[in-house]
Amino acid sequence: MSELSERFETHDPGEAKAGEKLRCDACPVMCYIAEGRTGACDRYGNFGGRIVRCDAVAVLDYRVENGGEVVPLASEEWDGNPVNRARRFVSGIGAGTTYPDFKPAPFIVSQEVEGVDLVTVVTEGIFSYCGVKVKIDTDRHIGPETATVFSQGEPVGHVTTAEYGSQMLSLGGVRHLTGGSKSEGRVTCDTMLALCNKQAVELSIDGGSTVVVQAGQPPVIDGRAEHRMRVGCGSATIGMFATQWKDLVDEVVVVDDHITGVVSEHQAGKVIGWPDTGIKIIGRRSTPGRYFKVSEPGLGWGGTTLTDPLEILGPWNQKKGARPGLSLLMVSTTGEQFAYFELDDGLVPVEKPFPDRLRKSVDLIEDNCEPALCTVLFMGGAGGSLRAGVTENPVNLTRSVQGLRTYVTCGGAPVYIWPGGGITLMVDVMRLPDNAFGYVPTPALVAPIEFTLRRDHYEALGGYASQVRSVEDVLAAGGEYFNERTATAAPAGNTWPPLAQLRRERPQ
Repeated sequence: MSELSERFETHDPGEAKAGEKLRCDACPVMCYIAEGRTGACDRYGNFGGRIVRCDAVAVLDYRVENGGEVVPLASEEWDGNPVNRARRFVSGIGAGTTYPDFKPAPFIVSQEVEGVDLVTVVTEGIFSYCGVKVKIDTDRHIGPETATVFSQGEPVGHVTTAEYGSQMLSLGGVRHLTGGSKSEGRVTCDTMLALCNKQAVELSIDGGSTVVVQAGQPPVIDGRAEHRMRVGCGSATIGMFATQWKDLVDEVVVVDDHITGVVSEHQAGKVIGWPDTGIKIIGRRSTPGRYFKVSEPGLGWGGTTLTDPLEILGPWNQKKGARPGLSLLMVSTTGEQFAYFELDDGLVPVEKPFPDRLRKSVDLIEDNCEPALCTVLFMGGAGGSLRAGVTENPVNLTRSVQGLRTYVTCGGAPVYIWPGGGITLMVDVMRLPDNAFGYVPTPALVAPIEFTLRRDHYEALGGYASQVRSVEDVLAAGGEYFNERTATAAPAGNTWPPLAQLRRERPQ
């Protein structure tokens, strides 16, 4: 018998106990777990003849003197004493699950805050319908739009529309989790779990680059770490810094894959009286001083394939201002690449040593570039097991969330709720405590989630009023899967509760 089968079995449930093993009902796998072992998810185990949650429940502390910031309990290990004057927030991290859907959430916690009687419904949701949106701050071309993204050789998502100074990936989703092979589903789940828990993941893009992504860290593209994102497109750079170059150089070209800017033609140049230079850009002219498609996307100057920026220049026109000795600055949108040229007697640009008078302007471009980082947003649909753990009539919770009567958090972090039907949420994983996410081998991610609302609103939507308990009682007596509790620091900036929102009366 292998160690894996010794730890757990995943056959039809039958009885709650099979021999010396206990059945865990925290997810659809329903492992039979031997004493002292954990199930397939490593989140639940059989300890002392009881199925318990192996990770501690994360309890956050809300202190008014910190401007409403959520901070760790007294910034030290909690001694277990439930008596404390600070507000406590019992998060979903380590709380346990509502599966199989019909039972109340593990913790339904009440407390009064500034005269408002609040209820927070706390659980860990099993998200079969979930994905990860990744923002990669770089001008470099990492792959064509809609190209498949691979992890460990399996397809896990695709490249989506680029945004200003960033490339975007859409990973996961129910089709990758459940619609492909078992290996695809497993790798997709592993990849999303690592990203959501702020770990580094290597991704390869069909027809593009290999990218190492980690939330809050610079991306590494084809082995090269990015340091800064662009200050803007080439046109915007001209608009911001045209006055810095006036009377220091005769022409400036800011090379950019999207919109290359030329100061003498640009409206910014015209407004400050910049003379014509007779320059010709090889590309598709959009409006004066703005050019599209000067090159294909790549890893060179300004996200193009260019290693020599002169490739985008055509013959200079003497009748429109070109002359021997005319000076030219060419620079990228991050200031990482720059070069200085002067026209010779044949009106051909010749590279010259970079003059000190222009270095300040190039440094200014760099100074205005923000650090290049990766942003990971967890996105999921809160469906049956979540809503049924809050109320016996789940649609009432959806309406309450959409009506702003219920405030949703993930591990204490604020979430964005998409308009329209359902409860589709999105949260920045950097705003959650470390290792807040788990998984079940169905496959699906497990994420903490909390619903906070006024007690009268909770009772009105048909909540489990008989299951409401005080914070002190939860910390002292625990719950069905309660193992231990821990003080956990939340990233700065998270606030709870949103009293201004929850105080307002709204029609039911």
